[in-house]
Amino acid sequence: MIKPFALRESDLFLRRQGRLDTMLSEMGRALQVLGGAAVAGRPNPAGKPAAAPPELSPAEQKHAAGLMRVNHVGEVCAQALYRGQAVFCGDAQIKHLFSQAASEEMDHLAWCQDRLQELNSRPSYLNPLWYVGSLTLGMAAGWAGRSKNLGFMAETESQVEQHLAEHLKLLPSQDGRSRRIVEQMRDDEIRHRTTAQEHGGLPLPKPVRLAMRGMAKLMTRTSYWI
Repeated sequence: MIKPFALRESDLFLRRQGRLDTMLSEMGRALQVLGGAAVAGRPNPAGKPAAAPPELSPAEQKHAAGLMRVNHVGEVCAQALYRGQAVFCGDAQIKHLFSQAASEEMDHLAWCQDRLQELNSRPSYLNPLWYVGSLTLGMAAGWAGRSKNLGFMAETESQVEQHLAEHLKLLPSQDGRSRRIVEQMRDDEIRHRTTAQEHGGLPLPKPVRLAMRGMAKLMTRTSYWI
């Protein structure tokens, strides 16, 4: 006679501990991102600061800082999006794809953070709001299924790619350090987009794409100043 399976108290503890570990891990990542503790795994593409950096006028420095603050917010959102997209993703291969992309986005976050410090500026005060909103959007995309989840990633990266290309036009011509960082970020985003498409990401409906653009425009306009 087969005895009915019974959970031991230790088994229940281990299961609860597993969920707790996941929650603590997510909280730790959020604190790392929002607390300015991001560490890059790759060298800064801008290299080491020059002993005599090119002179920027006060207006140029303020403008460059505003643009890099926008880029920093974008990387805060990228961390939250990828974490959220992985929550409901049961495909180990796609989870690994999100993990790899998030690792490179963490590099971007650290580089933008360093450049803001060099420009004697700061991150956006609204970063916690952007993080929570992006995490929620990422979870919604993950719940929608593999093809739409990857499609959301591809569309996000496509819009970021366009946004970074525009920043390369707007940055002061002598601000080579910011430019080199943004150029590397753009190249990485292009690769993330094509990877998502190659793994089965489908184009999102036009209303969704337009809504994403509207939200991105609101974020960039507010984070430039706040």
